[in-house]
Amino acid sequence: MEKDIWSVIIQEAKYLEIQEPELTDFLRNTISMHDCFENALASILADQVSTIGFPVLHLYELFNKVLLSSIKIKNEACLDLKACFDRDAACEYYLTPLLYFKGYQALQLQRIANFLWNQNRQELALFLQSRMTDVFCLDIHPGAQFGSGIMIDHATGVVIGETSIVGNNVSILHGVTLGGNSTDRGKRHPTIGDGVLISAGAKILGNVKVGDGAKIGAGSLVINHVLPHVTVAGVPASVVGVPVHEQPALAMNQRFDI
Repeated sequence: MEKDIWSVIIQEAKYLEIQEPELTDFLRNTISMHDCFENALASILADQVSTIGFPVLHLYELFNKVLLSSIKIKNEACLDLKACFDRDAACEYYLTPLLYFKGYQALQLQRIANFLWNQNRQELALFLQSRMTDVFCLDIHPGAQFGSGIMIDHATGVVIGETSIVGNNVSILHGVTLGGNSTDRGKRHPTIGDGVLISAGAKILGNVKVGDGAKIGAGSLVINHVLPHVTVAGVPASVVGVPVHEQPALAMNQRFDI
């Protein structure tokens, strides 16, 4: 999949150079000059979060090393990219999330930070979390675990805590919180099943489970377990319907009655 997506991205960049000549240098520096997808992703992320104390070349080497050493992270990055392309009607090109979508970029940075976190390099992982918060205006702890095919749409104000677990093919909109509700150091954040849609502004607090294929309404407060394949909404959230789609995250329909 990585090679297929990368070849499409290269063609898109060449097409856009013709359509918008002012972007030629930018597109060549970010896309065309790189040999593979992971090189381009590492460069883009390094440009976004570098500092005077941690310069871009040093970060690029770090990110590239992680991406080249982990087939899992590379595959997840490609599936996340495809998720943005498939589910966001405003996304016309695969390169659009790669270059511009802060939800996509922040999630890939978190995946790298999680890799470092699990190698007992917590301080470096926390540095990346801090830069993510400053640059992208969302906060995802490096300890949080994500499946593949994740879309974090718009992303501003998203907060995801350390012991959160997010399954595959989940869509998360802006202002969502997966938060804790105690001072316990154990599992204190939500577990989200596959195919779940978490609408804008929803807050899911504590060690609760949201079942596969559930839909969480905008602005809802979830403090209890949510059964699979139901729609919940309100403060506190209660069941208001049943989604038509097996995986609401793929359909992105946020109405309660369908």
